[in-house]
Amino acid sequence: MARNNQVLGILFAVLFGGFLYAIHDQFEQHVVEPGERAPSFTVTTESGQRISTTDFGGKLLVVNFWATWCPPCVEEMPSLNQFAQKMAPNGVVVLGVSIDRNEKAYRAFLQQNRPSFQVARDPKEDISSSYGSFKWPETYVINREGKVVQKYIGPRNWNDPEIVNSMRSLL
Repeated sequence: MARNNQVLGILFAVLFGGFLYAIHDQFEQHVVEPGERAPSFTVTTESGQRISTTDFGGKLLVVNFWATWCPPCVEEMPSLNQFAQKMAPNGVVVLGVSIDRNEKAYRAFLQQNRPSFQVARDPKEDISSSYGSFKWPETYVINREGKVVQKYIGPRNWNDPEIVNSMRSLL
């Protein structure tokens, strides 16, 4: 009897392991890195502008994934706002893509903070998941050819001369 239980246990472990192996690829998400082509998306921003990775006016596109419930995201917003204002005349488009599911919190945040850059909401995380983003804030810099040329994980001081000079070198 004990031998039968051992055999059943081993059989179950093998079958369960095979099942996990079979579905592993479905849950493994590709994380986009610099040098790769940016996953394509089109989004309509709060101002009504349509922005896509294939059509953003031939400029440098800075895509920042964020959320209102993410303290580091909120912390970097003022400097990202200043960066967007400073760099727009040079050909940089900043797009903030919120992963907020709570539309009320998202709208209240926008009302209170009034970002100067384009923002859109991605509550189902379709766009952010296509990039493999899961550490917010996460920012991708996409060149005119549609390639990711830089990636920043975590909050940044977007007024840091090193970041500003790095962006200027990509124009």
